[in-house]
Amino acid sequence: MAKKIKAIVIGVNLKNQENDFEYLMEELKGLATACNIEVVGEIIQNLNYINNPHYLGTGKISQLGELIDYKDANLVIANDELSPSQIRVLEDRLDVRVVDRTMLILDIFAQRAKTREAKLQVEVARLQYMLPRLVGQRKYDRQGGGAGLINRGAGETSLELSRRRIEDKIVGLGKELEVLASQRKIQRNRRKKSGIPVVSLVGYTNAGKSTLLNAMVEMYNSSLDKQVFEKDMLFATLETSVRKINLPDNKLFLLTDTVGFVNRLPHHLVKAFRSTLEEVAEADLIIHVVDYSDPKYQKSVDITNKTLEEIGVENTPIIYAFNKGDLTDTIIPHLGEDRVYLSAKKRTGINELIQLISEYIFKDYTQCEMLIPYGQEQLVSYFHENANVLATSYEEEGTKLNLECKESDYEKYQPYVISNKIFT
Repeated sequence: MAKKIKAIVIGVNLKNQENDFEYLMEELKGLATACNIEVVGEIIQNLNYINNPHYLGTGKISQLGELIDYKDANLVIANDELSPSQIRVLEDRLDVRVVDRTMLILDIFAQRAKTREAKLQVEVARLQYMLPRLVGQRKYDRQGGGAGLINRGAGETSLELSRRRIEDKIVGLGKELEVLASQRKIQRNRRKKSGIPVVSLVGYTNAGKSTLLNAMVEMYNSSLDKQVFEKDMLFATLETSVRKINLPDNKLFLLTDTVGFVNRLPHHLVKAFRSTLEEVAEADLIIHVVDYSDPKYQKSVDITNKTLEEIGVENTPIIYAFNKGDLTDTIIPHLGEDRVYLSAKKRTGINELIQLISEYIFKDYTQCEMLIPYGQEQLVSYFHENANVLATSYEEEGTKLNLECKESDYEKYQPYVISNKIFT
């Protein structure tokens, strides 16, 4: 039976530079828990600058060593990304394995990845992170054969690989990812060509994106097998999910859900997941899901908005879904100009969210009357399936439809229009 991983988390609070140090340390503990690690202690130090040779001051390292012995810890997790030399010095002094925030997040991603593409993306990111850390690897990395915090068997991103072999592997995996990215691009182009609007869910990890997607699928798509995995944990899902949402008025849109964001999301991961995150960048509308029950939710909002900027989201309209309102004193559902307060778990506020989405993505719909000559029943059937038919009457010259339809259909079938007005 594998020995339980017990960790001490450490962090440097830079004076006048780190306004959210406490938040970052709590998040680090949450990341450790998500990786099945028990956090048994914490060491922090206030400094004007990070100690280059060994991250912490020598006095704090001695204190850390005593705490490791007292708590019987076998791992140290640093809040910042450490240099290879800092890791080596700390491991020499402490005689336990030392990892940083970046390695912890990479390991969580490795555990959560299910599809071939996600596994490739995580492996590339981990190899790129490990590449400058090959020199002078410690005994803790050589034991067990695997990289990361959990032994996954020899061969997977093994730190014993030479720099050349790792570089070659990165190139090989990159080519495979390019093929998958090309396939994803073809799928996006097909969706764009279909004219069906795309709405993308984004947000801090564990804000409830997958729960919200499932709630919308449950209410507007009877196929329960289309639901995605959801659980109260960080980075529960990494794969991009696309679901069709059919509204009662025959309007429809595609809803996508992708990886959640977190503070200091490693740049290697952002780069590796770029093709996946492009789903967000090319959406017609973004729903920013926020855990409204978190007292520091504004911080997660800022982090998500910053990440959106990094992946090239500029002019895409954004609406906010303040989720988990049932855990607050807020009356739900509550609808604002660009936001809705709801509870995805309780299925409260979903209709209001759909109403807000519709106002954004269907604003170019046209309401008009068309007279379809008898003998063209297939066109009447088309509008019943692809438009919102408000009324039908049978005139001497043909079937008269009072309907809301896409602007493209309105222009295409202009000869049949007998009156129109812009639908608002």
